[in-house]
Amino acid sequence: MNTTAPQIVLGTMDFGTRVAPEQAFAILDAFVAGGGVWLDTANCYSFWADPSGVGGASERVIGAWLRARPGARDAVRIATKVRQNPLVAHSWPQSAEGLSADAVRAGAQESLGRLGVDYVDLLWAHAEDRGVPLEETVGAFGELVAKGTALRVGAANHAAWRVERARSLAQEQGVEPWTALQLRHSLVQPRPLTPLAEAGHRLLTADDLDLAQDQGLTVWAYTALMWGSYVRADKPLPEPYDHPGNTRVLSVLDDTANDVSASPNQVVLAWLMRQGIDPIVGVSRVEQIEQALAARDVRLGDDHVERFAQAR
Repeated sequence: MNTTAPQIVLGTMDFGTRVAPEQAFAILDAFVAGGGVWLDTANCYSFWADPSGVGGASERVIGAWLRARPGARDAVRIATKVRQNPLVAHSWPQSAEGLSADAVRAGAQESLGRLGVDYVDLLWAHAEDRGVPLEETVGAFGELVAKGTALRVGAANHAAWRVERARSLAQEQGVEPWTALQLRHSLVQPRPLTPLAEAGHRLLTADDLDLAQDQGLTVWAYTALMWGSYVRADKPLPEPYDHPGNTRVLSVLDDTANDVSASPNQVVLAWLMRQGIDPIVGVSRVEQIEQALAARDVRLGDDHVERFAQAR
């Protein structure tokens, strides 16, 4: 995988909808003050929670924060995504923009406008679009890198074989390839072959990690903290996660948290980072991001990692 040291990524999905702009500003300030660098957003965030029925709220809040904080653009790296924003309000997935060349260009340009920036540090293809030739999508992303609109490009919620095919096509076209993967991953895992309730989520697999290791790709993991289920009794894990393997894993998690004097959330984040994975953490309060950043100081031993592996 990528040799850069893993870091905590701030997930900003709820900014401007469930998290008010002033609270988002405080979280962003605390994140930067704590040494955080990467912000993860998407052009479709959060259309399902926005009365407008379309995305853009998260990017607008980040843009407003950048304008209010001179020099902040140099302190952060911004990742956004195209593919899922509804072109017709309250009509998803029917009107999702897709990954045609025109859609990719338009989506990226609109994101730059909302963010108020000249470029993004990383542009993701938010999900596959099997209705568009992969060659076309790869060419469009490569074009944006050539123009300086995006410094890097990556694939979120894509099968490993599609990413590898896209990288081969990029080489054939002489354009920048996808060099990052974003998938759902956490310490607990659902029962095999159990469908996820969340539309569009794709779980990280051994093949994804194998590809990343072989090709030197960056891996980001979302839903890393399972919506607070590791630390909140009022937020039980979803039903597909109710199985003996996770019961054992959660027991080891409690023991490990006590052993290293950290919270269960911090242990989960440290476990992910120890594998070279960058966890995305979405928060609604300043203290939550401060606690997440403290996971960088949690040191898990080989014995801890082995206990988690055996518990499964």
